[in-house]
Amino acid sequence: MAVAFIGIDPDTDRDHCPTVWADAEAQEVLLQGWKPSAGTQAQCEASSPANGPVPDGEAIVRIPARMIPMIREACDAVERAQLR
Repeated sequence: MAVAFIGIDPDTDRDHCPTVWADAEAQEVLLQGWKPSAGTQAQCEASSPANGPVPDGEAIVRIPARMIPMIREACDAVERAQLR
């Protein structure tokens, strides 16, 4: 697996650090973020077309909007690799 670090929340305290990586080989973007509150989790699950709660192997994470450029960069890296 060739995971490439893309960026970390510029406002991080290094203990709570939303982070973005790209895995071009697997064609995936990886995100580390904050767990949502129980209320937000319930709202996400209620508005999803999926059946039931988020499965054990999946998670909802919160990412600050200031990280959108990093997420775009990770998406671009994966997409570029896909075009090769």
